Amino acid sequence: MSGMRLSGLPEQLAREGHRRLLVLSGDEVWTQQQALALRDAHPGDWLWVGDNAPVADACSPQALHQLLGREFLHAIFDARRGFDVSAFAAAGGTLRAGSLLVLLVPDFARWADQPDRDSLRWSDSPQPIVTPHFIHHFCRHIARDPQVLLCQQGQPFTLLSTPAAPDWHPASGEPQSEQAAILDNLTQMPEGVAAVTAPRGRGKSALAGMLLQRIPGNALVTAPARAATEVIARFAGERYHFMAPDALLASTQVADWLIVDEAAAIPGPLLAQLVARFPRVLLTTTVQGYEGTGRGFLLKFCARFAGLRYFTLCAPVRWAAGCPLERIIAEVLLFDDEPDDTTPQGPVQFTPLEQEAWSQAPAYPAAVYKLLCAAHYRTSPLDLRRMMDAPGQHFVAARAGETVCGALWLVEEGGLSPALSQAVWAGYRRPRGNLVAQSLAAHGGSPQAAALTARRVTRVAVHPARQREGIGQALVASASQLAQTDYLSVSFGYTDELWRFWQRCGFVLVRIGGHREASSGCYTAMAMLPLSEAGRALCQREHQRLCRDASIIEYWNGEKIPVAAGGESTLNDDDWLELAGFAFAHRPFSAAVASLTRLLLATSLPLAGLRGKIESGLDDAALSRVLKLSGRKALLAHLRSETGAALAQHDDERARQLQSTILQWQFFQ
Repeated sequence: MSGMRLSGLPEQLAREGHRRLLVLSGDEVWTQQQALALRDAHPGDWLWVGDNAPVADACSPQALHQLLGREFLHAIFDARRGFDVSAFAAAGGTLRAGSLLVLLVPDFARWADQPDRDSLRWSDSPQPIVTPHFIHHFCRHIARDPQVLLCQQGQPFTLLSTPAAPDWHPASGEPQSEQAAILDNLTQMPEGVAAVTAPRGRGKSALAGMLLQRIPGNALVTAPARAATEVIARFAGERYHFMAPDALLASTQVADWLIVDEAAAIPGPLLAQLVARFPRVLLTTTVQGYEGTGRGFLLKFCARFAGLRYFTLCAPVRWAAGCPLERIIAEVLLFDDEPDDTTPQGPVQFTPLEQEAWSQAPAYPAAVYKLLCAAHYRTSPLDLRRMMDAPGQHFVAARAGETVCGALWLVEEGGLSPALSQAVWAGYRRPRGNLVAQSLAAHGGSPQAAALTARRVTRVAVHPARQREGIGQALVASASQLAQTDYLSVSFGYTDELWRFWQRCGFVLVRIGGHREASSGCYTAMAMLPLSEAGRALCQREHQRLCRDASIIEYWNGEKIPVAAGGESTLNDDDWLELAGFAFAHRPFSAAVASLTRLLLATSLPLAGLRGKIESGLDDAALSRVLKLSGRKALLAHLRSETGAALAQHDDERARQLQSTILQWQFFQ
C-alpha cells in the first residue's frame, strides 16, 4: 500500500472536521513497514504509541496520560503484542480534526489465539492470557463500520469513497452556543455549586477559562494536576490562579469562586471540604471514556448538594459532530454509559451470566456492563477487558422482560494451597489478586484463611427506576445459591448506609482497615457471607477477633466500629501466634497492633519502641529520632526485635517453638 492510495483523504478529513481509524493487520514486519510508509507519505506531527518504537516521536501506552491536553496530527498505535484500550482511546483524544489513527494489530486469523501482554494489568493470571471475546467483539465492530479503513496483509486495499460531509468551521475562540448558554447561567449564579460534565473534546476546560474572564471578584483554580489546566489558563489569561487541592485546603485563601477541573479525580472527602470553603464553586469533570469517571460522580458526590446546578456539553468543539473515529472508539469500548430513561416493567427474573454470552448474545452482557458503568464512578475500559476475558469472573443479572434492571459482578478468590496460605499469613508471599482472601490471611488470625474458596462481590447495580424493591438483596441471594464456595465476600469504603445494605444481605463484618483510602476517603471494610461449615468457622473466628480488637482499632483510626466490642485483655493463643508472626516473620504492624497493645499490659520490660509508638503515640519520624534509628525500615526491625524479646521473657520455650514453626512457612511448594 503506497501513500498515494490515501491521496486526498487527510485533506478531506480536515475540511469535514473528521478523523478516521485505519487498521493494519498482518505480521510485525509488514505492519511496521506500512505504518512507516504512511508516516513518510503524509506530513504531520505523527505520534507513535508503543514500546520499542522505531521513531523518535513516541511514548509508551502507560505514559500517554502525560500528553492529555496536547494535540497531534496523526498517530500510530501499536497493539500487536498487547492492546491497552485505555491508551488507545486516549490517543484518539489527542488527535485534531483531519487526523488518522493508524492501529497495528496481528493477523485477524490468529489474533484471538495470541496471548495479550496487556492482560497482565487486568487479569490476575501470572502469564499473559488469550482474549478471544474482546478480539471478536472488536473485529465485529471494525468489519461493519464503513468509515473504518482496513488493510490486511495479502489482500487488496481499496479506499472506498464515503458521502461528503459539510465543511467544518473550527471554533474561533468565542463561546459556542452551548458554552454561551451555560456562561449566562453561571455569571448570574448566586451562591451555590454548579457542575459541568462532558465527554472529551467538548470545550469544558475552555468554558471554565471563559468564565474566569467574565466574573467579577477573584477566583482560584484547582485540579489533580496543574498540567491538565493549560486550556483553562490559556482562556483565562491573567485571571488564572492555580493552587493544588491539598495546598489550598491547608491555606487560608478565600475567593469569590473556586473552579475545580476534573473534580471526579479528587477524593470525595477532600472535594467536599474544598466546596464548603467557597461561596460559588464550578466542578467540571470528564464523563464517558478512558479517564474512568462516569455518571457515578454525579450520583455519588453531586447528589449531596440540594441546589446543584447541572450542565452538560454535548457538541464537540475540537472536531465536527459525527466524527468516525470518536464513534468507533465509543462503540468498541461501550462508552455510552447513559442509563435507559424508560422504566423496566414487570416481574424480575435472576439468571447467571457467563463470558460466553459475549459471543452468543453480545447485547445482553453489554447491557449489564453499561448498567454497572452508570452506577460506579471509576469504571474504565480495563473493566470491560476483565469482564470479557479474565478468568474467574461471574455475573448475575436481574431482568424485567428483556431489559436488564440489575447486575452483580463476582470474582473467584482463595483456593490457595495450605502452605501458600500460611506464607501469605506470615508475610512471605503476596500472590496476585485474591483481595479479601489474602487480606483475611495477611491481616486476620487464621493462617489457613486463603485456602478456603470464595467469590468476592466487586460491583452491584440496580436501575434507578427499580431501586428500593429488594433487587440488590435478591441478586446477592441468587449469587449465594449459585456459588459452590465456602463464602461470599465484599470489600467496600465503609459508610453506615452501605453497611446496612450488606448487613441486610446476611454479611458479617470481619475487618476494618487502619487508614482512609485516598479514592473514597473511607476506611476499607470487609465482610463475609459464609456458605459452608469451613466458611462459617472462619467468619465466626474473624468476627470475634474484630470484636475483641474493636476498641484498640477505634483508638487508632477514630472510626466507630459497628460490632459488640469486648473480650479479655490477657494474651491468648491467637495473640501468641500473631505476635510471633510479627516478631519472627513479616506480619504488618497494623495487623498486630491489638495483640501488641495487650503484650505491653502483660510485660514489665521497658520496650521503648513499642511503648513510644503505642502508648505515647509518637509518629515514626519522632520515634526514630528518640531511638537514634535511620528510617522506617530500621524502626520496624527494632519493633520486631522488642516483640521477640518480650515473648522470650514471657515463655522462652513457647516463643522458640513458634519461631521455628513460622520460619518454616517461607518454604512452601
